[in-house]
Amino acid sequence: MERAGGNAIGKTAPPGRDPAGVAPPDPEAERMLRVDIEGRGIRDARVLRALRETPRRAFVPAGLQAEACGDYPLPIGFGQTISQPYIVAYMTELAAPQPDDVALEIGTGSGYQTAVLAKLARWVYSLEIRSELAAAARERLERLGVANVTLAVGDGYRGWPERAPFDVILVTAAPEAPPDALIEQLKPGGRLVIPVGPEEGPQELELIRKTAEGRISVRRALPVRFVPMVRP
Repeated sequence: MERAGGNAIGKTAPPGRDPAGVAPPDPEAERMLRVDIEGRGIRDARVLRALRETPRRAFVPAGLQAEACGDYPLPIGFGQTISQPYIVAYMTELAAPQPDDVALEIGTGSGYQTAVLAKLARWVYSLEIRSELAAAARERLERLGVANVTLAVGDGYRGWPERAPFDVILVTAAPEAPPDALIEQLKPGGRLVIPVGPEEGPQELELIRKTAEGRISVRRALPVRFVPMVRP
């Protein structure tokens, strides 16, 4: 969740894609996708399709609907935001989720990034520290027919060891350093995409890979500004 200025809470349903999650054509959303996302270099056809089929309007507060297709973060309450669409696309492309992958998301927030991941991976486990945001995200995802997600309220620094290991871990808030638990919960060949840095200092989006032999590589991908990752 970019800066703008537990216990499972969702029932586990069989994996799948529900046509109810596909939004009707939206000219503003198409412009955003074409100009702000594809026009800035996002090329993965699966990522672009997932974004097209995930209406950002469904995750933006009612009072901000006029800005739903703007390429910038918007507040969703509790000091959190729904991320800029380009950043959602960039992080997703960097993580490269595959159809058989199991993904962990740290920071459910509005559920927007969760829904995008769910279009691309076999299953998504998502942790949110604020129960109010988790409950609201659950309602949105159920309304859109997103079935292959399990939500929980919990400490993102701990990860989700009971469901590990993961092919993909995507973090939407910035710790000062990548938590060891998340690196440990990556499968060999897994990818961790995480913003890293102090709340008021420079932050970098990092891609952390684990080789088949368990070695770790780190690539700094992009300067970013995210809300801090906090503990319960």
